Amino acid sequence: MTKIEPVSLTISATLDIGVNVTCPLWAEALPTAAGLSLDAADAAYHSALEHFEAKGDPGAEVSIVLADDAFVRELNRDFRGEDKATNVLSFPSAGTEEPPAPPGEPIILGDIIVAFETSAAEAKQQGKPLADHFCHLIVHGMLHLLGFDHQTDIMANAMEALEIKVLAGLDFTNPYEDGVGEDKNQ
Repeated sequence: MTKIEPVSLTISATLDIGVNVTCPLWAEALPTAAGLSLDAADAAYHSALEHFEAKGDPGAEVSIVLADDAFVRELNRDFRGEDKATNVLSFPSAGTEEPPAPPGEPIILGDIIVAFETSAAEAKQQGKPLADHFCHLIVHGMLHLLGFDHQTDIMANAMEALEIKVLAGLDFTNPYEDGVGEDKNQ
């Protein structure tokens, strides 16, 4: 396996995003994946702050891993009890009972892991460019780290509306336009 060095960049003064491409298929099929993930995560973060009408921005950190199905399947099995690959997993860092970060320190939001083979197959099956589907998965994962979920219809509708808004701002199509969206079991 080819070792690919991680990319760690700051998109804005308030969001530090580390991207680690562990699956070389990402670089082959979507050479702009690291940059796209930075843009999508940053846009989702700032849209969520607007959505919550946040006063100020405490700063945050997030890690994105562009992996293969085998890695995601292992994580899904070990942490969710589901022995199968899925397109994206989000692992929030902040607990609900502890302060998210010491005063003056950025909030560590958590990790987003995207599986190449599953994501590429879904994009092909749905007739979407891989870049569009990939950005949707990053936005979806980021919103999970920020507290959004789709456990009820009301929560799912709010999350989908924000996903659509974020992706439109990045010039990507509405992922729900044709009725095909993300798997609600993520």
